[in-house]
Amino acid sequence: MVSNLRRNFPTCLSSWKIPPHVLKSSQPEAVLSIANNALPFAPLQTFTDEETMLKQAVKKFAQEQVAPLVSTMDENSKMEKSIIQGLFQQGLMGIEVDAKYGGTGASFFCSVLVIEELAKVDASVALLCDIQNTIVNNLLKKHGTQEQKATYFPKLVTEKLGSFCLSEAGAGSDSFALKTRADKNGNYYVINGSKMWISNAEHAGLFLVFANADPTSGYRGITCFLVDRDTEGLHIGKTENKMGIRASSTCQLTFENVKVPETNILGQVGHGYKYAIGSLNEGRIGIAAQMLGLAQGCFDYTIPYLKERIQFGKRIFDFQGLQHQVAHVATQLEAARLLTYNAARLLEAGRPFIKEASMAKYYASEVAGLTTSKCIEWLGGVGYTKDYPVEKFFRDAKIGRSLFIFGLLYLSILYYWCLGKCSFNLCSTFIDFPCGWISS
Repeated sequence: MVSNLRRNFPTCLSSWKIPPHVLKSSQPEAVLSIANNALPFAPLQTFTDEETMLKQAVKKFAQEQVAPLVSTMDENSKMEKSIIQGLFQQGLMGIEVDAKYGGTGASFFCSVLVIEELAKVDASVALLCDIQNTIVNNLLKKHGTQEQKATYFPKLVTEKLGSFCLSEAGAGSDSFALKTRADKNGNYYVINGSKMWISNAEHAGLFLVFANADPTSGYRGITCFLVDRDTEGLHIGKTENKMGIRASSTCQLTFENVKVPETNILGQVGHGYKYAIGSLNEGRIGIAAQMLGLAQGCFDYTIPYLKERIQFGKRIFDFQGLQHQVAHVATQLEAARLLTYNAARLLEAGRPFIKEASMAKYYASEVAGLTTSKCIEWLGGVGYTKDYPVEKFFRDAKIGRSLFIFGLLYLSILYYWCLGKCSFNLCSTFIDFPCGWISS
């Protein structure tokens, strides 16, 4: 159980909270004093005792409760309810939620560690946990009223899944082209439209729905609504038959005169586009953690086989050509981990992180594709069969380049970052090319 985890920003990393101008000081002793005599810049993989305990607890849960069901869930394209219940029981569905609502009260970095550990065993379970923590809970935490938090958080941390509803048939990477409308009618809004590719939809009890409450204002009319599953007019379609992350439900939603009280508006009317951008920017770090964990899990499964398999009188692990490939992949994994941890630490410290989050998501997704492909090659024929989990890791990795924006667009975004032409001030307008691409 990790429900008693209360983690503050690590002392060893406290200097990250020092204003940048202080770090430029010629008096390093002042920096050390502010950092409580810790190193001014600690290694990214320095963990607190609580973080280490959390990693171990999640690893144990994943190995004992998730691993035995992974193959069945993949074959049936369905998440086992026992796993969802286990995530709640372990306190892993309210990691950053305040303790007064029953949450763990930990940090964003803790969420990243949890997602990474779960993905080493199953990316679908990691995605479910990721959406709940880094997107749904954080949106409610940042923009919800006290009444909304008191109503939803106690259930979100104990039994109720949340779902983030932004994408539509004509609004994928261009999220703000959405057509779903919310027309005001007295003290209510009436939502009509449809959503596609909605994760967690099959089991979710709360939907964060983005709809345009003022189409004449363009994207500035986009508003976020809290919609309960049992609301009349909300229809959940069939689960998509996907290539990978098959246990993660992905459904179409249809809204037919869905009546939502204005008290269920999350934040302010017309500010939904800001909330979507902010949550997806943070969510990219979660996707990076998923891809990192998935790749590491595949790598960890494959290496022991290479050390045992004998060909031509020696272990295939002892052939230099293979050793070079293994070393290359191991280096890529470490680089992806550092990018991901750096982005998470920057966010946690209140520093600019969007460029780093985009780099981490892009690179970790690339590394996941490379690692899983190489592992199949290294295993030979058995790597191509469903008797071994490596082919599933490969299928699961393919989604990494598509989630939250098409992979090639990331290169364009990062190119403009290099030119210094991108500005991601969430309080201003940045929907125009090229910066609008960061929105989904």
